[in-house]
Amino acid sequence: MFHSLRYSALVLALFWGVTVPGTVCAQKNVDQPANTYSLEDCIRIALETNPQVKQSEITVQTNGNTYEQSKWQRWPSISFSASQGFRSGRNIDPFTNQFVQQNVSSNNYQLGGQVTLFSGFQISNNIKFNNANYQASAKDLEASRNDIMLNVALSYLQVVSNEELIIVAQRQVDASNLQVDRTAKLVEAGTLAESNLLDLKSQLANDELALVNAQNNLETAKLNLKQYMNMPGSEVINVVKIPVKDPTLQAYDASIQEIYETALNNLPQMKAANLRIEASKINVDLAKGAGMPTLTLNGGVYTAYSSAAPKERFVGDGSGNTTIDVPSTTEYVIVDNKQVPIVQRITAPNGSIQSFRYFNQLDFNRNSAINLNLSIPIFNNFRTKYNVANAKLQQKTYEYQAQQVQLTIRKNVEQAYIDMTNAAKRYSATVNQVRALTETFRVSQVRFDVGAINSVEYNIAKANLDRANGNLVQTKYDYVFRTKILDFYMNRPLSDF
Repeated sequence: MFHSLRYSALVLALFWGVTVPGTVCAQKNVDQPANTYSLEDCIRIALETNPQVKQSEITVQTNGNTYEQSKWQRWPSISFSASQGFRSGRNIDPFTNQFVQQNVSSNNYQLGGQVTLFSGFQISNNIKFNNANYQASAKDLEASRNDIMLNVALSYLQVVSNEELIIVAQRQVDASNLQVDRTAKLVEAGTLAESNLLDLKSQLANDELALVNAQNNLETAKLNLKQYMNMPGSEVINVVKIPVKDPTLQAYDASIQEIYETALNNLPQMKAANLRIEASKINVDLAKGAGMPTLTLNGGVYTAYSSAAPKERFVGDGSGNTTIDVPSTTEYVIVDNKQVPIVQRITAPNGSIQSFRYFNQLDFNRNSAINLNLSIPIFNNFRTKYNVANAKLQQKTYEYQAQQVQLTIRKNVEQAYIDMTNAAKRYSATVNQVRALTETFRVSQVRFDVGAINSVEYNIAKANLDRANGNLVQTKYDYVFRTKILDFYMNRPLSDF
């Protein structure tokens, strides 16, 4: 019904859904009758139930998580590991590193960490790259929401326009009924021929058919709206009519170039394209960073347990040493034909024999280490070279895509401007046509009443006026909403209809 009104519908949708975001998320107005929905209600329901929007939201959340995780790459990574081992036969005791001929059970524990000190600025560039992708996906989500609001608003406008066309068609039927009743009385009085009454009844049948067609078009428009809202087709819905003032046909106060430049700075698809160019530039730096040296610092704490270790051991108490004389039990000298044991003077630290259990052994075996590692790539089969070349080609691709977006926006702005101009001309011509045909029909009715013209001429005058009234409704909405398209591109409030 409304030719090329898709952008017009988007404007109306964005008035409720973008310039007044709280309205979209608001609950249904309690003052509205049951099963009656305003435009913001329809948009809210469509956005809440549309799978495409949900998928875009998940993409934004995923990219957001990737961005947040990449910021943690600046921090050290820490890990803990533990192992349990069993050995039998001749093997090495993990406690003494000596060969033993027995079954040995062992545990090893390690707590280590690593931090990258330098990696060709890849960490910082990766953070910037993920942030740009995250922001671009958010703009893609905004564009996706705009598409849904566009379709919903278009269907909503089709419902509103068909309701108004039903009013026009009903008025035509009422006028024809009045004329049939009046003519029937004149035919009964013998003032007019019966053929005039038959012609008027035929015109009444045509008007009733037009009313039925308008009612069918309304049901079709409501079905389309319900489908975008993911409602069952059998559900009964009504919409809140949007009050639209008659156009004043004033010249638009911005040039095509001004509208185009403003649109470039505000439309999400343009912002997304620019963000992807930014990300592709960072990706070039990332590819170059892979060919630079990497410096890392790592360290750890280690300990182990062995079942072959002694269960007890001497532990000094730190109080000094004690010197004692210890007679030998095997070595001696003969003095006066007597065996005299050799006495050895031994100095030993003060302490005592203590249990050497599991945790004592883990504490005894504890050790730590720290390492500084430098890795310098010398030759990697030209991977870095060609990765950089491909990254630059990807950057060119995104630049061309941004140019295409710019061309599309310019095309849409220029088309919207010329459509608004043509709609103004059509509305002005239709207003003049309705004014002229109204006067023509008034004169025809007077002449028909006095028998100066026949019913055929009368019906032609009425049909012309009826068509003009229907066209006036369409051209009115067409012009008003095409003007709002330009307001949308100019980022202006759209509340005044």
